[in-house]
Amino acid sequence: MDDTKQRALEIHKKFKGKIETGLKDKVDSMEKLSLYYTPGVGAVSSYVAEHPQEARDYTQINNTVAVISDGSAVLGLGNLGALGALPVMEGKAVLFKSFADVDAVPLVLNTQDPDEIIAVAKAVAPTFGGINLEDIKAPECFVIEEALKKELGIPVFHDDQHGTAVVVLAGLTNALKIKNAKLEDVRIVIAGAGAAGIAIAKLLKKAGATDIVMTDSRGVISGSRTDLNEYKQEVSEWNIRKLSGDLAAALSEADVFIGVAQPGIVDQAMIKSMRKDPIIFAMSNPVPEIMPEEALAAGALVVATGRSDFPNQVNNALAFPGIFRGALDNKVVAITDDHKIAAAEAIASLVAAPTPERIIPDIFHPGLAQAVAQKIV
Repeated sequence: MDDTKQRALEIHKKFKGKIETGLKDKVDSMEKLSLYYTPGVGAVSSYVAEHPQEARDYTQINNTVAVISDGSAVLGLGNLGALGALPVMEGKAVLFKSFADVDAVPLVLNTQDPDEIIAVAKAVAPTFGGINLEDIKAPECFVIEEALKKELGIPVFHDDQHGTAVVVLAGLTNALKIKNAKLEDVRIVIAGAGAAGIAIAKLLKKAGATDIVMTDSRGVISGSRTDLNEYKQEVSEWNIRKLSGDLAAALSEADVFIGVAQPGIVDQAMIKSMRKDPIIFAMSNPVPEIMPEEALAAGALVVATGRSDFPNQVNNALAFPGIFRGALDNKVVAITDDHKIAAAEAIASLVAAPTPERIIPDIFHPGLAQAVAQKIV
């Protein structure tokens, strides 16, 4: 066991997790007890029942998000179930509080049935101002999110999809400035057609990309294939050059590679087959699709990964705390594609002069969450 894993186990055991309940005021007198609980709380309950639109002004709803997972796709570890997901959901709550002062409650579910997950989320929704879905495998995650967006009047956001897509767009915006290229003119290849890959493709398309080729474990996603679900069928239409074959074939003469797939699936020959000064986002974690030093040696102009020990970490935490901060503060009921693009622009703007080693800010950049929050209106 390496040192980081051992220290992570030790610190989690020391504190028995990472979060606890806090109070906004001290209950240090009989007067406060009578106001916060009986008999005073009865007046508040009656008022909120009669004026539900004001509930967020009198309860925790105004600043509380549910972080919901079924544990079916935990990090890069696979299906670990509810308890395996809980440390990650606690970690998500830590990031919410640390970077945007949002109170987040982990809810891990002992079911992986989409209908049951939808029912549970709907049942607990009155407690929260928003729902962050996490580590739910595709395509179930699409079904769950779409249903909840339709049926709930609070923002529902699957971070594995949209947080990743926002930060990729932010990083790519600045990488293209270095390349002196426009999004609508470059050829983009995305390896991995799960939750993150599909969401990245959709957001890049919305932002102006026109030539997007996706690959999955069976090769290029094209309209000629008969094994595509409805989500892959949609992105197959953006394969405007009608490419087929494997990842190597897709990368030939491409400008941008975005990997949310498997470690080590890209080699230097593939990078060399791309157009001059390719942009490489190899985000498989902890082992990327190609190591940064190999990609740079093969001619890459910019390389980003999902890791913190290389430049240009594509980290969802750059996006989701600020997105929910803005949604809660501005009473936003749905987070739209326009919100996501605005969030990406805000993140990109924090790097005034992009370089190959710095296309996105780090998570501790002053004012990051606030800059994103201001765009969620």
